[in-house]
Amino acid sequence: MTSPMGTRTPPGASDPEEQLARLARSWVWFLGGAIATLVPGILALVWPEATLHVLGVLVGLYLLVSGGFRFVMVFGRREAGERLAGLLVAVLFVLGGVLCLRNPLQTIGALSLVVGAVWLVSGVVTLYGALSAKDLPHRGLVIALAVLGVAAGIVVLAMPAESARVLTRLLGLWLVLLGLAETALALAWRSALRKAGLTDADGPDGPDARTPA
Repeated sequence: MTSPMGTRTPPGASDPEEQLARLARSWVWFLGGAIATLVPGILALVWPEATLHVLGVLVGLYLLVSGGFRFVMVFGRREAGERLAGLLVAVLFVLGGVLCLRNPLQTIGALSLVVGAVWLVSGVVTLYGALSAKDLPHRGLVIALAVLGVAAGIVVLAMPAESARVLTRLLGLWLVLLGLAETALALAWRSALRKAGLTDADGPDGPDARTPA
């Protein structure tokens, strides 16, 4: 392989973009994203007495980490339009995480608005991508996950919590449901790879390769 500067890449060396693309197609990476969603949900459910500030930090970290996972998944997509949609959703998650971590936004209404908007927008974009991609692997699971995300966003936005305790339980429940759905998608992708006799590096676009969820 020859670099843009005219020098030859050493044997065994890979382009960073290619490495990220391989990582994005790995079922383990999908599972990592699911765990990043599931863990804060479980913590919120088993710790309902958490203060609003603690909840804001917990949700903010979830959005930041999930945004990082989604950013890497962008490299597993082949079309420029698909990459752009995925990048926008990744940026939305990161922006939401930053807003949740800001002290001036530590109010019940503001936290609900940020999280609900992130889930609703990302769910709608994911649903559109899944419906438009006829050959998407595990299309039914992706659509179900997108619908779940849309529902989570609508519920959080339409049902204002009157206390931090209620909001903690509400967000915790939806995080666990979304995390379990993402785990099922990751395991389904692993099963598909094994049945096809492919590795993550050799496999086609993953289940999230054409959707920004």
